[in-house]
Amino acid sequence: MIPADRPRPFPEIEPYDSGLLEVSDDNLIYWETSGNPRGKPALVVHGGPGGGGRRGARTLFDPDMFRIVLFDQRGCGASRPHAADPAVDMRTNTTEHLLADMESLREHLGIEQWLLYGGSWGSTLVLAYAQRHPERVAGVVLAGVTMTRPAEIAWLYHGVRSLLPVEWERFRDSVPTAHRDKNLVEAYRLLMEDPAPEIRETATREWCAWEDAVIAHENLGAPGQYSAQPDADRLALVRICTHYFAHAAWLDDGQLLRDAHRLAEIPGVLIHGRLDLSAPLRTAWELARAWPAAELRIIEDSGHTGSPALQAAILDAIAGFGS
Repeated sequence: MIPADRPRPFPEIEPYDSGLLEVSDDNLIYWETSGNPRGKPALVVHGGPGGGGRRGARTLFDPDMFRIVLFDQRGCGASRPHAADPAVDMRTNTTEHLLADMESLREHLGIEQWLLYGGSWGSTLVLAYAQRHPERVAGVVLAGVTMTRPAEIAWLYHGVRSLLPVEWERFRDSVPTAHRDKNLVEAYRLLMEDPAPEIRETATREWCAWEDAVIAHENLGAPGQYSAQPDADRLALVRICTHYFAHAAWLDDGQLLRDAHRLAEIPGVLIHGRLDLSAPLRTAWELARAWPAAELRIIEDSGHTGSPALQAAILDAIAGFGS
């Protein structure tokens, strides 16, 4: 329950416009707009990668103040083709493709500048976009900050085993023996490209079981959310996640931290839970040190999936860009 003195989410609303934007490689990107057509544009960048289809972020924005734009990244949600289909070519789904899609969407909607909001993987994509197109960004709000560096990926799929040895052993033992002492992300990526549906389905189940184990302690957030998704959405999520993480999101190691100077004129708020095992606080702290125009807000009771206090901090941060 959110205490009475904290900001509350806005009521559910429906989009006033939506569509499928044709981008490169025969991809159709789902987009929608809600709120005030003449309000301040704000883009919601979802996590995952591959976690599209969720629309709850609309309620974080005052619909009288903001023109709220949501979209599903390539291969997931209502975008087409869907990565649950093993015939979909993943070579045309990379960070560069997503950055180009975001620019195409901005141009399609006739937006000069927009506020960017993203969490988890969404924060990596927001940072990459803002550093590429700083003149198009009015402000940034990030929750559960990641930069998808190799060390961050290694922590989530190898390092956390120190805290969850039983669960990690199951995660490891679900890949072929020859890969168990190697990069587990790459091993799961190969499984997700196997032609046998039962192998892809088993890999999806075990990957989501591990992700759920890492957030199982977050009783103020949303434990169990990975395995709870519909089958096609889970398949797409795991296929896209393994594809991106096996390639370190096609970003040079430390690139987003090194290029933080490109954000110098952009105000930002970084919101991070101290109890976040998936993405430890150090990443947000390092980014805040390299980006003086950003404020770091640490939420003591929150993990990666949030808490009422973290949600209140997001609402407050977004509202600050609406005045």
